[in-house]
Amino acid sequence: MDLALASVFSELALLTLLASVVGFAGLLLRQPLVVAFIAVGVLAGPDALGLARSTEHIEVLSQISIAVLLFLVGLKLDLGLVRSLGAVSVATGLGQVGFTAAIGFVLCLLLGLDPLTSLYVAVALTFSSTIIVVKLLSDKREIAALHGKIALGFLIVQDIVVVLAMVTLSALGVGAATGGGAEVARVLLGGLGMLGATLLFARFLATPALTALARSPELMVVSAVGWAASLAALGDAVGFGKELGGLLAGVALASTPFRDAIGSRLAPLRDFLLLFFFLGLGAQLDLSALGAQVGPALVLSVFVLVGNPLIVVAIMGYMGYRRRTGFLAGLTVAQISEFSLIFMAMGLALGHVSPDAMGLVTLVGLVTIALSVYMITYSHALYDRIEPLLRPFERRDPFRERDVPEAPHDRPFDVILFGLGRYGAAIGERLEAHGYRVLGVDFDPEALQAWRDRGHEGVFGDITDPEFPAHLPLAQARAVISAVPRTVGPLTDADPQMVLLHGLRSAAFGGEVVLGVDRAEAAAPLLARGATLLLEPFRDAADFAAARIEERIGPRPVAAAALAPQRGEPNLPPTSRGAP
Repeated sequence: MDLALASVFSELALLTLLASVVGFAGLLLRQPLVVAFIAVGVLAGPDALGLARSTEHIEVLSQISIAVLLFLVGLKLDLGLVRSLGAVSVATGLGQVGFTAAIGFVLCLLLGLDPLTSLYVAVALTFSSTIIVVKLLSDKREIAALHGKIALGFLIVQDIVVVLAMVTLSALGVGAATGGGAEVARVLLGGLGMLGATLLFARFLATPALTALARSPELMVVSAVGWAASLAALGDAVGFGKELGGLLAGVALASTPFRDAIGSRLAPLRDFLLLFFFLGLGAQLDLSALGAQVGPALVLSVFVLVGNPLIVVAIMGYMGYRRRTGFLAGLTVAQISEFSLIFMAMGLALGHVSPDAMGLVTLVGLVTIALSVYMITYSHALYDRIEPLLRPFERRDPFRERDVPEAPHDRPFDVILFGLGRYGAAIGERLEAHGYRVLGVDFDPEALQAWRDRGHEGVFGDITDPEFPAHLPLAQARAVISAVPRTVGPLTDADPQMVLLHGLRSAAFGGEVVLGVDRAEAAAPLLARGATLLLEPFRDAADFAAARIEERIGPRPVAAAALAPQRGEPNLPPTSRGAP
């Protein structure tokens, strides 16, 4: 027995090491872990390296991973948040799911799949990966942008559809296993009982319980995991399924103020356990049969990569959004999700689909996830290239993105200020206190509303849209200021400062251009492109603080200054403000 346990331990250690190596290769290619894990599952399967032999242990870990994943999905399903989803999120989410499922079903039939398999594959094509989309939008600082908020809204709608689809499959599975309606009724009653108890717990006990546990963050997370595992086990006991039990556990905690803390701490555990789901998936794939699936997989991949975004662009254009907003939001659905594979795995377990269909969806997942990462990363450059082709998807009057209330452009503004966060808003209020008229601009509706609530004038706008500055009242403005963080990296192709300079130059703006930078090295290229003054918030604040401190304590004695190098003290450069 000890030798067997040692063998399993060694096998899992080797598989984890292989995942690290493949994951690092994926990191160099800017691919998410999901792609790397699918590749590890294929490599470790019996038709490749044959490393995944402890199938029972891997299957247990796979089931735990799905329960944890659904627990984290449940954490996002705050009933208040669901109720607050805007019409655009609901309409776009349901419209995309409906169109993708309908067109995908017809495509699958044309590719020779039977109706039941076509239905499964079509539904699997409707799900997009929230994990990947949130990571990419966060890296690009676009979570708070209008298209980011809309995308997150319809991804939540997709998650709700996932839940309904899995509930339906669980009911079908119970009916198929028992062959009788009495058992189905018992399971449904048990599920309704669990749901009622969960809602009561969420309403009266969840927040007080977590408040008591929150004094120890580690204990709070351990308790959350125990709660999730307990409800998953209870769901399995009543025949409702571990997955849906884990989901209800998440829903019970979704309305608490500790939801985000629990989710962020469990995310690494989710990523680790997902490895074993994909290992189990790889062990079931027949690589010799995948060759026949390459053609259909490419057809369906093109449909997901091109068709899904166009569906979103069309729906949002019809609802009155600009084609740019629709395109940037639509790119987030240009891939299928890990839930697509879980959904197909449930169908495989029920005997509704064959391993070939599972392999087909796995190939589509590999292709679409890998390519959509680059599409989302370079979304702005991609939009610039195909923008003329998207004009039919925009109304003559994209009324949803009109400024309401309209800014009074008939009156001149002295300063146009991009970025209404703490730093930008403070600059704007101080300028107005000195008599300047300031027009604030931000792509975050909440920041813009907060600015307007304080009695200032502002408009909605995206600094990374090079066409936007031409729509501003630049003629009488003496200065344009950007307090938007300058984020330049492998996943931020649209440098907001450079885009703004390009837009101002195209609009023939001749006033002062003031930009915030985070380091001195960024100065030269910005000055070369037309910036006239650069602000370094941290350095400027440090200079100001040092000057005020020096005013309070007085200048340093000459004798002490002469001795400073001998004591190993640093020689501070003179401040630019307030030096005596």
